[in-house]
This record gives sequence, structure tokens and C-alpha cells, in this order.
Amino acid sequence: MAAVQTKPQPHPALGGRPGGRAPRTFEQANRRLKWMMLAPALLFVGAMIVFPLVYTLNLGFTDAFGAVNADQEYVGFQNFADALGDTRRFWPAVRRTVVFTVGAVLLETVLGLALAMLMRRAFTGMRWVRTILLVPLLTTPVAIGILWLLILDPTNGIANHLLESVGLPPQEFLGSVSQSLPTLMLIDVWQWTPMMTLLLLAGLSTLPEEPEEAAQVDGAGPWQRFRHVVLPMLSTTLATALVLRSVDALKTFDLLYATKGPGGGSDFEAETLNVYAYGLTFDYLEYGLASAVLVLFTLFIIGVVLVLRRRAGRKSA
Repeated sequence: MAAVQTKPQPHPALGGRPGGRAPRTFEQANRRLKWMMLAPALLFVGAMIVFPLVYTLNLGFTDAFGAVNADQEYVGFQNFADALGDTRRFWPAVRRTVVFTVGAVLLETVLGLALAMLMRRAFTGMRWVRTILLVPLLTTPVAIGILWLLILDPTNGIANHLLESVGLPPQEFLGSVSQSLPTLMLIDVWQWTPMMTLLLLAGLSTLPEEPEEAAQVDGAGPWQRFRHVVLPMLSTTLATALVLRSVDALKTFDLLYATKGPGGGSDFEAETLNVYAYGLTFDYLEYGLASAVLVLFTLFIIGVVLVLRRRAGRKSA
């Protein structure tokens, strides 16, 4: 009598399939499909980020001059040493970049927080106020630069006419070596304070009202409630807005170039690292040195972001 052959049953510990392959669940299949759909976009974005960085880093180690496809020789860290040893243009540009960023961002944060607190409660005309706040954000930096050039013109600008009407002496503004950078900081504040206001206003709208009401019942005044209740709860949003705006301010170029031109002015009075690197590239055709400056600038931005994030983490802890 022939033996009846039976289909071997897999061991339960192997997942119910012959050979030990566990069945794929719906979540696993969905996760795999998600990454398959995202992979082309991630690869494209990664290539667009990695290739310029690697290419710029490679140029920074060469003596590229005149054209990026000209004959080049590797010179090691010579370009980086030349940039770091340049006390006439590089380090003053670093100082102006830091002064511009710190001054503008601090003013924008203080004014943005004050405006956000004022707009926290609904009032008549609030919709119109929010619409007006968006106007500077919708205008390109080049157009803003040209607009303020006309307003601050020492001869025909409306700013000096207003100063004379109240008995104040006229100012040179962007035409002055000493006043150019502070004036550009104020223009940047005019443009980007609304963004800080909207970000902080969005953060304020998510805060619970109970802690502030409890502090008011306990007799805390408006300043005490703001300092000890509202500000700690808003710290995460405030830190995020501060990081975003700081990185953006460090990269400012359009406004500076539109108002002061190549070199940031006749005495380089508004030349930041961005303007300096642009001049090395397109005015002097020093591609190797310009690439080294851009690499140092990128490292500087990364360092600033890490410091700000670490401090924000300590405050929120």
C-alpha cells in the first residue's frame, strides 16, 4: 500500500511560510511603497545638494582662475590659508556679517514679539493689519533695495525732507560709510519683522490660556505673566523662529548688492561674506579662492545653527 504523502507544515516560529520567510504585513508593504515613491525625489534633491558642495569643495583646493574649466592644479589648503590670513577684506567681511545678522535679528525678534502680543487678542481692523504686514514679505529684495534707495536719497529722498520738516539735519544714509550698515539693518528689519510677527503669533495662538489666567488670579501683573508664564511656554517657537531668521539673515545678498553694488560700497562698508565671495567670483575671477571662502562661510553657518539649537534645547529642557 502506497504511503500517502502529506505537505510539510512549516514550524510556527518561522512565520507560517516554508523556508522561514514571514508574511509581509500591510504596514510593511505600505512602508516599502512609500520609500519607493519617495526615492526619486530624494535622490534628485540629494544630488542637487551634494554635487554643488563637492564641486565647490574641490575648486577650493585648486588654483582655478579665469574660468572653471581652465587648466587647474591642486594647491592643498593654500586658498583657505590665504582667506584666513586676509585681514583687509575677509575678516572685516566676517565682522560685518555678524554685526548685520545679530543686530537685525535681535530687532526683528523684539519687534515681532511685541507686535504678536498686541495682535494676540482680536480687535477691529485686525484683518487689515495682517494684510499690511504681508506687503514687505511679498516684495522682492531687489525691489525693496531700489525703493529705499529712492526714499533715502540724500538730495531728493523723502526721508531727508521729513527730517528737515521736524528740525533735524539731513543724513547721508546709504551714501555714508559709517551709516550704510546700520541703515541696511533697519531696511532688513522693515522687511522681515512681519515674518517674525506671524511666526510668533502662530505660536501664541497654540498656548493654553489656563496658566496665564491662574497667574492673573494670583495677582501677577501683565509683565510678570509675560515673563514667567507666556515666554517660557513660547520658548520652542521663539527658538525655531530665531534659528530660521538667523540663517536667512546670514545669507543676505540681494538687498546689499542692490543698494551698495559690487564690494558693498567704495570703502567696502557693507561687504559681507556673501558679497565678498560674489566679488571674488565674478569681478576678479578667483574661483579657487572664492570657493574656499564659500566653504568657510558654509562651516560658519553650520556652527551658528548648532550653537543656536543647543541653546534652544537647554532653554526648553
